[in-house]
Amino acid sequence: MSPVKNGRVIYNEIPTGYPVPGKTLVYDESQTIDLENEPLNGGILVKVLVLSIDPYLRRKMLDPSIPSFLPAFKVGEPLENSGVATVLRSDHPNYKPGDHVLTSFRDLPFQEYLVIPNPQLRILENKENLSWSAYLGVCGMPGQTAHHAWKEYAGPKIKKGDVVFVTAASGTIVAQLAKADGLKVIASAGSDEKVDYVRSLGVDVAFNYKKVSTREVLQKEGPINFYWDNVGGESLEAALEFAAQKAVFIICGMISNYNTDEPYNVKNLQQLVWREITFNGFLVASLLPKYDDEFYATMPGRVARGEIKYKEHLVKGLENTGQALLDVLRGNNFGKSVIVVSEE
Repeated sequence: MSPVKNGRVIYNEIPTGYPVPGKTLVYDESQTIDLENEPLNGGILVKVLVLSIDPYLRRKMLDPSIPSFLPAFKVGEPLENSGVATVLRSDHPNYKPGDHVLTSFRDLPFQEYLVIPNPQLRILENKENLSWSAYLGVCGMPGQTAHHAWKEYAGPKIKKGDVVFVTAASGTIVAQLAKADGLKVIASAGSDEKVDYVRSLGVDVAFNYKKVSTREVLQKEGPINFYWDNVGGESLEAALEFAAQKAVFIICGMISNYNTDEPYNVKNLQQLVWREITFNGFLVASLLPKYDDEFYATMPGRVARGEIKYKEHLVKGLENTGQALLDVLRGNNFGKSVIVVSEE
């Protein structure tokens, strides 16, 4: 068999503000690979099926000299993130051709084929027959983030009648987890279509923060006992203002600050003291040892039974990665964004 094209997405330059498709990220077809004869050296050869697009990728597009909790991408190298791949050839006793592997928290280069040396990957049994893309969203890192942190920071403190405010609610399952725990759920989203979807999940209050004042909603529907933050900025400021005494804030992300050199300065942080708020920042990787086994034992089944619903934004082709990332950062996607690299 002659070598085949091995397309990939190259991180081409450090962006200023939003990444520019075709400039920050460049699709390249210059490489080929011999699928029958590529040396494995104890590793596995995989064909990449789906790759995840997440807001935090922008946080890895910094100058390496800037201190960060995440290592910066290397200019000139392929973009990397979580993905699902199928094993084509194996020189490792734990993997066989036909296995499907998940590279969550072990980054997979954005390319069609690659050899993974010394693989330490989860083999997906997928008894529930979910789509492979589901393992990058509701049953992958975003699902783990919601499940693990909600159990860790909210679970032990939930009381009857509690109220939670969830931002960017169409892109997380937190609202559904909170409803299952009996909370009143206030949820914001960035378009009427997303609000309709969130409302269909059974939340108590859903609103478009671009059209309706977050402060006015929280003033009417609060005070809030829990706050799940994906955006930061003015939403965080409003949540602080209308927090109940001893409220719990769970800070998952602050996407409003990812693409600006002048982030919004929250003006009422004194509320942390006056309202005795517990403010929890977290990285989900720290919670994996405690909750991962339970998650993979229960979440795929809950999804298959329709107990947990999810929305996907599928983008076909590696060449569209740059636009897909920009859409996520601007909020133009609807559901978990996934690059479909190849079919089975």
